[in-house]
Amino acid sequence: MATDDPRRRVPRTDAVLADPRLADAAGRLGPAVVKAAVTAAQARARAGELEPARVADAAVAALPETAGGLRPVLNATGVVLHTNLGRAALSDAARLAVAAAAGHTDVELDLHTGRRARRGRTALAALQDAVPEAGDVHVVNNGAAALVLAATALAGGQEIVVSRGEMVEIGDGFRLPDLLESTGARLREVGTTNRTALADYQRALGPETGFLLKVHPSNFVITGFTSAAPIEELATLGHPVVADIGSGLLRPDPLLPDEPDAASTLRAGADLVIASGDKLLGGPQAGLLFGSADLIARLRRHPLARALRVDKLTLAALQATVTGPETPTWQALRLDPAVLRERTAGACERLVTAGVPVTLVESEAVVGGGGAPEVRLPSWSLSLPEPYAEPLRTGAPAVLGRVDRGRLLLDLRCVPPAADDDLIAAIRAVAA
Repeated sequence: MATDDPRRRVPRTDAVLADPRLADAAGRLGPAVVKAAVTAAQARARAGELEPARVADAAVAALPETAGGLRPVLNATGVVLHTNLGRAALSDAARLAVAAAAGHTDVELDLHTGRRARRGRTALAALQDAVPEAGDVHVVNNGAAALVLAATALAGGQEIVVSRGEMVEIGDGFRLPDLLESTGARLREVGTTNRTALADYQRALGPETGFLLKVHPSNFVITGFTSAAPIEELATLGHPVVADIGSGLLRPDPLLPDEPDAASTLRAGADLVIASGDKLLGGPQAGLLFGSADLIARLRRHPLARALRVDKLTLAALQATVTGPETPTWQALRLDPAVLRERTAGACERLVTAGVPVTLVESEAVVGGGGAPEVRLPSWSLSLPEPYAEPLRTGAPAVLGRVDRGRLLLDLRCVPPAADDDLIAAIRAVAA
């Protein structure tokens, strides 16, 4: 190697680690994470991709914001409940509740008596107060787990009667029939894809019937020559009715008139209602079960319930979501388009002044997360050249938009207003 080779100027590891920024990061993120970032930066410098004098800067830039490994993302996609981004963003109240629950808590202890208590009793009480139509409630780790628990406990080795038109795929290649059959239950499909009548269910009933299953097809819509037997009719057949409403409304919402809710479904005669916590409810990932006290007791006592239980952080976030202020999901769904336009126009003006090739365009946002597929939300977006997508997505902060007809659209509906300056700075950095 030549004596003037710049690779000889790559600083030693101990010298880089002595940088105050990296020393501080080692205390927050762990020394192994910081050393790995330094080693990677040194390798780039030796390969000639980086000036040796910038090794420390490059290592600092490559560090994650937290030791958790997940990178925060500004959701500018116009999809309120984006599954790949973790669906619902938690409210400030829920975030504070999670932080408070991170240490030792009374999750299964009655501090007054010093004895063991029902796990998550205050969160369960909050859910029951929100849906008094339920005799009792139970929480597991997601909606699919709730359905698996119900099928195992109520129909193991028996038949589940379900409409052929409700045999849905729930995402990432997972299909309802496969999920249910994995529990040992047998499926008895009735009706056709577009029409299923009460008589179809009646003909299928017998001594092997475990329960009737009603599934809301929350991620698609079939229109035209269609019909389905409502809960009120199924409840007259003398067998338990389990309703998977999917998206997580606890009570009716005028904005989403076609989305079923837990309270109304129970009043209609369902014995057990299953919903998700991280969709329209706006909380953490959880499977919510509402039903009669005896049915919930059967589920809670089943051995599988232990394997599917939620941790203290989920319980804390769930209670804060149910009892706390409006969630970011609620706010994003109801954001006034005129207010959004004014805010987006202001961002556009600042970017144009900085020489960024951006325009203000009308757009549409959607609910997402397997909920209300027919609902379209009038919105506004920043329109940028498509090549901006990749550097914004991989930058700091990470900004995710959507590409439409050769343009990158950034919808600020789900971006916190306090993050506008960060988003604008990220766009300007790409344009520079």
